[in-house]
Amino acid sequence: MHKWPFILCCVMLPIFCDAQNPLTNLTEGIQSRFSDKQPVIDYTLAVDSSDLSVLTVQIKLKNISDTFHLAMYAHPLADDKYWRYVENLTVNADEGSAASFREDSALWKFVTHNHNATVTYKIHLPPSKNQQSASKPFLTQSGGLIGDYHNFMYVAGQILAPCHIHFQLPSGWQIATGLEPTSDPFTYYASSAGILLDAPVLIGHFKKWKFLVSGVPHTVAYWSLPDAAAFDTSRLVANIQKMVTEACRLFGRLPYREYFFLLQDGSYGALEHHNSVTVGVPSKDLAQNVFDYNGEIAHEYFHVWNMMRIVPVEYTNIDYKPPSFSKSLWWSEGLTMFYADLLLRRAGTPYNTTTRTQHLAELIERYINNPGNHTFSAEKVSMSDVAPPGYLGDYYASTHLQGELIGNLFDMIIRNATNGKQNIDDLMRKMFESFSGANGFDGKDVEQMTNEICHCDVHLFFENHIRGNKMIDFDKYLIALGLKMNITKKLLLGEDKKPAADGSVYAWNDAAAHAIKLGVTNPQGCWGKAGLHTGDVLLKMNDSTISSTNDFFSWVDKLKPGDTVNIEIKRKDKISSTKVYLTSVNVTLVSIENLPKPSGKQERLYSEWMMGK
Repeated sequence: MHKWPFILCCVMLPIFCDAQNPLTNLTEGIQSRFSDKQPVIDYTLAVDSSDLSVLTVQIKLKNISDTFHLAMYAHPLADDKYWRYVENLTVNADEGSAASFREDSALWKFVTHNHNATVTYKIHLPPSKNQQSASKPFLTQSGGLIGDYHNFMYVAGQILAPCHIHFQLPSGWQIATGLEPTSDPFTYYASSAGILLDAPVLIGHFKKWKFLVSGVPHTVAYWSLPDAAAFDTSRLVANIQKMVTEACRLFGRLPYREYFFLLQDGSYGALEHHNSVTVGVPSKDLAQNVFDYNGEIAHEYFHVWNMMRIVPVEYTNIDYKPPSFSKSLWWSEGLTMFYADLLLRRAGTPYNTTTRTQHLAELIERYINNPGNHTFSAEKVSMSDVAPPGYLGDYYASTHLQGELIGNLFDMIIRNATNGKQNIDDLMRKMFESFSGANGFDGKDVEQMTNEICHCDVHLFFENHIRGNKMIDFDKYLIALGLKMNITKKLLLGEDKKPAADGSVYAWNDAAAHAIKLGVTNPQGCWGKAGLHTGDVLLKMNDSTISSTNDFFSWVDKLKPGDTVNIEIKRKDKISSTKVYLTSVNVTLVSIENLPKPSGKQERLYSEWMMGK
């Protein structure tokens, strides 16, 4: 079955406003326009079981300027634009009149009197599809997900103002959230706008388990569908605890007072937060293999360090306007992929049964077989990660893959240069120690930190493979561990063991344009050679109208080498047709083996690397 040719994950909110990580920056344009008086803020979020299509939010403001602004935060990697669902916004003053004006899509201006005001609005939840994104708010008769940047407005120019949040919920519903509890079980505290906007709230009827690591409490909360499949919950929780233990061992401490794993049945995707994570973990999958989601959970959890505290410089502000694309996601996403795999191996709870050499060989295969990965630099691909399709033209590339490979190479470089005295762990700890604060990092910072750890010069590596697009010579780095690659070519086969057709094409639904659009991932594939380009509006395939991505993939799944398909497209308001002659595909297979006569140093470094030390 065809899927989108990229990873939909790691969608994060890197904003840190507690004592450890004070976020004091705000965009200059916003800061200059709004008052610097710190208001007293109280939120109430109400859920009415008789109408689960809406949430009601009330904000009581005291000591507020008579003219102030409220905004909805634009998440740098998961901006779902929930300002589109704001309804019935009103403002009342204790005395005199009050008025509101919408100045921008996600910015409202309020004029009131006597420094007090009450703002009320509703969030009309968009209808969910067959599966619900684990990061987005939803409500059912048995619970849901609410809060964070999807539901709450913040006082623009006052991101360090603390607040209380009161929840009005149906009788008997529980709450699980990283917000700070108070003596009232339905009232929580956030020390800043950053903490408020980064704390989703799981509500309803769900199961909870608790464990301690290094004295720090952790909660695993699992919200189930009515027809949930039974699975080994004790094994799921034990796996998570082992993973947390290994992360604590890596860094020497945990950077939060408490942590929440908010797991949802019947959902997909994930989103990491300051001291919590939301993950879609279907019970039907866990019933088949309780280890299935170890990798995704580990990846999102490791972002607690590598994204939420080691933050790309582009993502250190809170604003209602989306920030610039980051050039550093190869580090934030890729090194997190690297450590998700490594921590699970150290914990003895892998999500696959490959050895480290087999896993590395699979990564290299993916790198070689997708030309976009070695056509564009790691920094360019980082920026494409959250850009609309077409940012890389008729190519696709993965910042997760590029970064995970770079992490492996960094590890080999450091081990070799220091004779095994230091490794990638030392670099990650140094990055945490150096950037766990208000200042974000960029590629030059990573280069400097790597030089300091390995006592060597990695500038050429950065110029070639991170800022530049030179294809990686993996044997140059594998030799440090006494390893080498073997490469063979093979005809790609389908599930029926017959030659598979070139699948270097995908489709997506461009909601803004009300169109199904084509994406090409290799201009040298048969789709690219037929003259198709990413962004072409797809109209028909063999005279059948294409009205959804499912229509497209149902066609593509049936194609075989030798078939011909007639594609009707629209490009720049001009309709045209082209024939695509389906071809087979040769792929590169990679294996990694030991050199016949490794040195003593190579044997030692290889042994330590294989054991994950």
